[in-house]
Amino acid sequence: MTATVSAPAAAQAISRIHTDLFIDGRWAPAASGATFTVENPATGEALAQVADGNADDARRALQTAADHQAAWAATSPRSRSEILYRAYQLIIERTDEIAAVMTAEMGKPFPEARGEVAYGAEFFRWFAEEAVRIGGDHTITGDGANRVVVSKQPVGPCVLVTPWNFPLAMGTRKIGPAVAAGCTMVFKPAELTPLTALLLTEILAEAGLPDGVLNVVTTSDPGAVVGEWMTSGKARKVSFTGSTEVGKILLGQAAGTVMRTSMELGGNAPFIVCADADVDRAIEGVMVAKMRNMGQACTAANRIFVHRGVLDEFTEKLSARMGGLVVGDGSHDGTQVGPLVEQKAVDKVTALVSDAVGRGARIVCGGERPTGAGHFYPPTVLTDVDPAADLMHTEIFGPVAAIIPFGTDGADSTATGTSDDEEVVRLANDTPWGLVGYLFTRDIDRADRLSTKLEVGMVGVNTGLVSNPAAPFGGVKQSGLGREGGRLGIEEFLDVKYIARPIPTS
Repeated sequence: MTATVSAPAAAQAISRIHTDLFIDGRWAPAASGATFTVENPATGEALAQVADGNADDARRALQTAADHQAAWAATSPRSRSEILYRAYQLIIERTDEIAAVMTAEMGKPFPEARGEVAYGAEFFRWFAEEAVRIGGDHTITGDGANRVVVSKQPVGPCVLVTPWNFPLAMGTRKIGPAVAAGCTMVFKPAELTPLTALLLTEILAEAGLPDGVLNVVTTSDPGAVVGEWMTSGKARKVSFTGSTEVGKILLGQAAGTVMRTSMELGGNAPFIVCADADVDRAIEGVMVAKMRNMGQACTAANRIFVHRGVLDEFTEKLSARMGGLVVGDGSHDGTQVGPLVEQKAVDKVTALVSDAVGRGARIVCGGERPTGAGHFYPPTVLTDVDPAADLMHTEIFGPVAAIIPFGTDGADSTATGTSDDEEVVRLANDTPWGLVGYLFTRDIDRADRLSTKLEVGMVGVNTGLVSNPAAPFGGVKQSGLGREGGRLGIEEFLDVKYIARPIPTS
């Protein structure tokens, strides 16, 4: 099963998933007995009924995590490493099953879902290796009177909140370092895509994660559940991926008990094509940066700035690629673009395109919603986009490529002057967000200069993909705090303790 997945196979995989809450190593219904429905965005059909937890369930889950924290922190780094590595192997072995569930509940094409499984599993392998490399320090004070011993300890029970767009990878990116560091967890997956997270929970239990270390509460009322955790005083850290609006609420709640925070929030990524860029390479890059997950990614290229010297060539080639993509049910063979996750997403993209066109943008391809079942929107290219258009100031989160020209008319495509560079940097930085930026140029000096000036946490130079478990993922400004992945990822789950010991004089 490598290119497509049958509906019966997906349904069979879903039927085997536990859909209750997972607390203290046991599956149980919500205290109220309530459930909510998970739907297939390609068809609108119901996939499963999932336990709908409330504040009482949240309280019980966090108390469980707190009760197990000391024992879990005392386990050896090697044992935690081996659990993560076993979980990594189980995920890889069950790639097609996990991908089938993901495609059904989230909509992304099956081959892309398989790619997410590989990417998500790698966080467990990476942090399995980091678990046994938690370091410290030992020095002697300048006056020679004391030893300074610096150690790192787990921060304590963690609140993990993940989005719907990468339902496996966002879970492994948070759970992996928490397990490696020795932290217990309460975990709320997104209500639109909880099935993949519940399957991941089963895999971790099978891999030997002790009871009570990971506690999962699914809910249709995230404010009540997460709010209970944030104000309890028992949780010591929150790791959240989602909108800047919700992130600000959580930061305010975290201030009440001075919790450690990791926030991976919204993005408004600029994609810059300089006059000297390799246009074909830039097209390959923008297809990845724009169309990964149907454009529903915080790293998606949101504002595509193209120098006028290569504007016509770039627009023609991008329109041909975007217009040739096959839209359909992600489980069908040949599908390249699946549905958006829900109808609200389609309505948002439609409104953004309408606003841009009303301000003078021209639709080169796409731009018209199809009829029929499912939350589909066609790959769309807009050119001559007004910088004042709404889609310049909000995440599009859909398959719409908005092209904004910059630079001097008729400039030679090999020009290397700085005035156009200064213009595009100003445009790129004119946003409260700063997650990622993309830059295409053949000039290494220009690449260094612009990369330094872009106000973002990550820069892709001549590549449309920056996400990697070995790299520190995160942004600046209103795109968040902290880093996930890389060597810094585990530091977010560790506290530093300094011990002073006098040196005997005899």
